Amino acid sequence: MATIQWFPGHMAKALRQIREQMPLVDILFELVDARVPYSSQNPEVALAAGEKPKLLIMTKTDLADQKRLNEWIKYFEQHNQPVLALDSRQNNVAKVVTAKSKEILKDKLAEEKAKGMKKRPIRAMCVGVPNVGKSTLLNHLVKKNVAATGNRPGVTTGQQWLRSSAELELLDTPGVLWHKFATPKQGIMLALTGAIKDSLYAKDDVALFALDYLRQHQPEVLKQRYHLTDADLNESVTNPDLLLTITAKMGFRDDYDRASERLIFDLRKGKLGPITLEVPADLNEDGLNE
Repeated sequence: MATIQWFPGHMAKALRQIREQMPLVDILFELVDARVPYSSQNPEVALAAGEKPKLLIMTKTDLADQKRLNEWIKYFEQHNQPVLALDSRQNNVAKVVTAKSKEILKDKLAEEKAKGMKKRPIRAMCVGVPNVGKSTLLNHLVKKNVAATGNRPGVTTGQQWLRSSAELELLDTPGVLWHKFATPKQGIMLALTGAIKDSLYAKDDVALFALDYLRQHQPEVLKQRYHLTDADLNESVTNPDLLLTITAKMGFRDDYDRASERLIFDLRKGKLGPITLEVPADLNEDGLNE
């Protein structure tokens, strides 16, 4: 399996700024992609946060498999990790996030009130891998377009403070990855879901991973989308041969790189149905995807 990595200088700078700003906030909002909710958590951010309370916010839930999404919610709750699964475009997002934050921080807020301290907004830092949907969520929390959005990594380039309401202030940060992924599979899943710049990996490696997943879990969707037959999906047919068949059926002759790119973008856009690429059962005792 190919090894994929991306950690440019601006991410190193962003991580340093996250560490510097962490003492200024009450709570950390870490946004993770609901299609890869474990692998899109940044271990460097966890180290920077230390004992700081954290709310895990699963984004892009409309693209995720609901059964697996529920398994992840149960998993995180069993591990005492507060979690929300959100469609960032819903009108009640700010209310839901604020209420959950107040619940997590209830002891701290009660202590401040008992000391006679003036009521103040909760200060939250928002972090996440590139292209996780952080800017979209922030715009709905603030109820105006204050954060640039785009379906590609690297849209947010600097930190900024935003006010959601009298009860919640938000520190936006650029999307960051980390120096070395735990496994090659983790890198490929992050590339497939759009967290890694598309020019930095071999499209066919990622497309072959997607094909393998789809053959196992959603063969009917694969057949319908690319007009495949049962014979095309016979277990004797290798994934590279299947990719070549799809390439031909798309009318791309032998340009399998172009077909690979189409397959990747079809998956990202939800054209291959709701998908969650990992489940809690995939994790070994060290917390790594097997």
